[in-house]
Amino acid sequence: MGCFECCIKCLGGVPYASLVATILCFSGVALFCGCGHVALTGTMSILETHFSKVTTDHAMLTDVIQLMQYVIYGIASFFFLYGIILLAEGFYTTSAVKELHSEFKTTICGRCISGMFVFLTYILGIAWLGVFGFSAVPVFLFYNMWSTCNAMKSPMANTTVIDSFCVDVRQYGIIPWNATPGKVCGTTLGTVCDSNEFYLSYHLYIVACAGAGATVIALIHYLMILSANWAYLKDASQMHAYQDIKMKEERELQDITSRSKECLNSYT
Repeated sequence: MGCFECCIKCLGGVPYASLVATILCFSGVALFCGCGHVALTGTMSILETHFSKVTTDHAMLTDVIQLMQYVIYGIASFFFLYGIILLAEGFYTTSAVKELHSEFKTTICGRCISGMFVFLTYILGIAWLGVFGFSAVPVFLFYNMWSTCNAMKSPMANTTVIDSFCVDVRQYGIIPWNATPGKVCGTTLGTVCDSNEFYLSYHLYIVACAGAGATVIALIHYLMILSANWAYLKDASQMHAYQDIKMKEERELQDITSRSKECLNSYT
C-alpha cells in the first residue's frame, strides 16, 4: 500500500461530523467561560464604584459572583474532557461502521456506552438551554442601561431634566433595597456608560451569550451524531448475528450433505 492510499484510508476513518461538533463545542464553551468570567469581574467593579459603596450591602452578591466564576472553571474543564471523549467515541463508531461486513464485532458494553452518551448529551443540552437563557439576562440589563444613556444623550432630550434619567439596579434584585446609593442619574449615569468597564462588560456578555448558543448547537449536533452511531452499531450487531446463524446453517447443511453421500456410497 502506497503513501497516498494510506492517507486516503486514514482520512476515511475520521469522524468529520464529530470533529466539527467538537470544534464548535470547544469554541462556544471557551467564549462563554472566558468572556463570562471577565464580564462578571467588570460588573462587580461597576456595582462597587457606583451602585453599592457599602461592602456589606453587596457581600452576598460578591459571594455569588465568586461562586459563578468557580463554576465557570469547572464547566471549562468538564467540557474539555467530555468533548475529547465524544470525539474518541466518534472514531470508535466510525471504525465500527466501516467494518460492518468484516470480522469487527460490536459488544453489548460498547452499545450501552453509546446509549449512555446519548442520554447524557440530551441532559447537558437541556441544561445549556437554561444557561443560554440565563446568559441573556445581563445582556438585557446592560442594554436597558445603554438605551437610557442614549436617550439622555439624544439631541431631542431636554437638558434641564437630565437628572430624571436614572437606572436603579435594585429593582432587578441584584442588590438589596437598602443599598447606597442603589441608583445613578444624570451625569453620573453618563460617566458609567462611558467607562471602559461598562463598554467591555456589555460586549463580553453578548459574546458569552453567543458562546452559550454555539454550545447548545454543538450539543444538538452531538446528539444527532450519537443517535445515528448508536443505530448503526445496533444494525451492525444484528447483521453479525444474522451472519453467524447463516454460517451455522450452511455448515449443518454441508454436514448433512456429506453424511448423505457417505451413506449412499456405503449402500452402493
